[in-house]
Amino acid sequence: MRYLPLTPEDRASMLDTVGAPTIDALFADVPADKLLTELPDLPRRQGEAAVERMLTRMAARNVAAGSVPFFVGAGAYRHHVPASVDHLIQRSEFLTSYTPYQPEIAQGTLQMLFEFQTQVANLTGMEIANASMYDGSTGCAEAVLMAHRITRRNKAVLSGGLHPHYAEVARTLARMAGDETTSLPPDVLAREDLAAQVDSTVSCVVVQSPDAFGNLRDLAPLAAKCHAHGALLIAVVTEAVSLGLVEPPGAMGADIVVGEGQSIGNALNFGGPYVGLFATRQKYVRQMPGRLAGETRDADGERGFVLTLSTREQHIRREKATSNICTNSGLCALAFSIHMTLLGERGLRALARVNHAGAVRLADMLAATPGVEVLNETFFNEFTLRVKADAADLVERLARRGVLAGVPVSRLLPGAGLDDLLLVATTETNTDEDRAALVDALAAELAAEVGH
Repeated sequence: MRYLPLTPEDRASMLDTVGAPTIDALFADVPADKLLTELPDLPRRQGEAAVERMLTRMAARNVAAGSVPFFVGAGAYRHHVPASVDHLIQRSEFLTSYTPYQPEIAQGTLQMLFEFQTQVANLTGMEIANASMYDGSTGCAEAVLMAHRITRRNKAVLSGGLHPHYAEVARTLARMAGDETTSLPPDVLAREDLAAQVDSTVSCVVVQSPDAFGNLRDLAPLAAKCHAHGALLIAVVTEAVSLGLVEPPGAMGADIVVGEGQSIGNALNFGGPYVGLFATRQKYVRQMPGRLAGETRDADGERGFVLTLSTREQHIRREKATSNICTNSGLCALAFSIHMTLLGERGLRALARVNHAGAVRLADMLAATPGVEVLNETFFNEFTLRVKADAADLVERLARRGVLAGVPVSRLLPGAGLDDLLLVATTETNTDEDRAALVDALAAELAAEVGH
């Protein structure tokens, strides 16, 4: 049986209807360097069983995070998710409609979204939060667009400590919208002068803490400079567990806080799906993208929940929409909310302390290792090393020793001249034996490097 639903005549008819000369013309807005120049190195056709065998062999080349000492972070973190989370998200109260168009039959979903919003607002130190975004990077880009609407300006300044993937998503949306972005050079040591970039033409400044290199940043002075010039400060958090210990961005003057909620309730899942956090000030609520669940009373005076604001294209006219995101990460948001509820404030603070203490121990051990320099003055559970080797090659060699050592910065910023930098993250899932294994393997490989 062949799965070829369209004939050449069908395709020609559709192209003629939309006024495109070729199929390639439909992709004219995609940058040329992002398009494949040739087909992937895969067979053009195979039977189902053959495809299954091939994909199984490919999957077997992966080293599962839980199978070896694991220190990979860079925006996605391995934390322990209680078994009760996966059990509870399958309860029938939450298995309602895809989206709660009819609140009378979607009270479980709506109440969960309401609780999720409350938790995110409390975590970030903000007044209001939405019912989630796709992930942290799209939330970041949407925050920039929101700032443009509020300030009626179209220039965003992106910190050199912002995760490169987040920055790239923001630049992509800006390019399509005709907006302007100024991206500062990679800021490994958190010494950039962002305040000097702020003037009356700037809509917003986007800064991350802990940043892409693990540094903690005091956002208060930058917030004051932004507000003095009528600009907004957008704070990004990629490690949600850090909010159990560090000062929340809202308390430091941020106007919009976005982040990745994967760390709480959600496993790594080979990169997704994840859940974007988005919080802001009450006065900006009508410019906030996505959806907002609210509390009300029904005809009998009983407590109930509804969608209070839903400024998405699928609910209102496109020209009035504040976002083209057409869904929320409902299941991931539910897992986040249940895990947060199980932890409570005391549990989250305890978890954050365990993460930080383990990172301090590991940093001390690595700093005493010949050929290794810890660059951070401050960090939460992730920091940057300078190693006397090519970091990408070193990671491959350590993987062969059964240790996943971290993320080479050159993978995030190719061609930036940072080939000797390595990002290392450690969480409550790492034991003292794991940390010792990393240090021993790293010391052995660096000694071998010197020997050559």
